Amino acid sequence: QVQLVESGGGSVQSGGSLRLSCAVSGNSISAYYMAWFRQAPGKEREGVAAIARYGGTTYGESVKGRVTISRDNAKNMLYLQMNSLKVEDTAMYYCAADKNPLYLLRPYYNYWGQGTQVTVSS
Repeated sequence: QVQLVESGGGSVQSGGSLRLSCAVSGNSISAYYMAWFRQAPGKEREGVAAIARYGGTTYGESVKGRVTISRDNAKNMLYLQMNSLKVEDTAMYYCAADKNPLYLLRPYYNYWGQGTQVTVSS
């Protein structure tokens, strides 16, 4: 069993930056593929970025070039650095973990955090 706790969300103006963190407990993060998803009101959950056990990364088209996903296996932490934020990035952001996800950016991961809210204003 894995527990995930996100932090780092908040309110920021368009063009600003935020760094989200996800603290993992219950097992070593090194055993899992990790990902960030987001969900805005009335919209489906969207894959933002994923990182494989070995460190390979995949990004959603809407955020490519503006976000960086990283992991610190020694600290059992996952991060999402978001730059050049846009109003349309406003959403609840979720951390997810799975040992072998079928799709890296589809929301079929086994373990989920409670989310952290990101609000971008113009």
